[in-house]
Amino acid sequence: MINEVIVTTQNTAGIVHLAPMGVHVYGDEIHVLPFKPSTTLANLLETKTAVLNYCDDVRIFAGCLTGRRNWILNGLILKNALAHSEVELVRVEDDDTRPTLICKIVNTVNHSPFTGFNRAQYAVLEAAILVSRLHMLPIEKIDSEIAYLKIGLDKTAGEGELEAWNWLMEKIDTFKTENLE
Repeated sequence: MINEVIVTTQNTAGIVHLAPMGVHVYGDEIHVLPFKPSTTLANLLETKTAVLNYCDDVRIFAGCLTGRRNWILNGLILKNALAHSEVELVRVEDDDTRPTLICKIVNTVNHSPFTGFNRAQYAVLEAAILVSRLHMLPIEKIDSEIAYLKIGLDKTAGEGELEAWNWLMEKIDTFKTENLE
């Protein structure tokens, strides 16, 4: 199973980094697969710790991908997190592109109840994944996927989902302007 979370890490200088990421869950093991190079990879290898923040505010996912990373933190825990798990790095399976960082959960805390997702939240999460792969996917595929995702967004979005969606669409438009014209 893959859970979409916000991974927070910090380096030994105490600089915190937030990254939206799909982590793979295998029982008690969490597999984090950051691309090389990445701040998440460097920080996890350096400190051997991270926090997985379980959030339903999709603005955080979209914000991380569009340069809006000023979310309120208590250490490595997002204020907006419904729950979080603190993890420790157990071992690394190296790969030239995407190593697997195998972690164990050492502590989990629930902060607020989860009341469910709407289709717009799903649409924003999927659009965020597409934005994270702008340099890897053909723009035609991205446009096609966005058109489909917009159907659910239009039917179910609240203000937060619309704000996050607009941030992501601006990022796609900027990418197109800078790379396709």
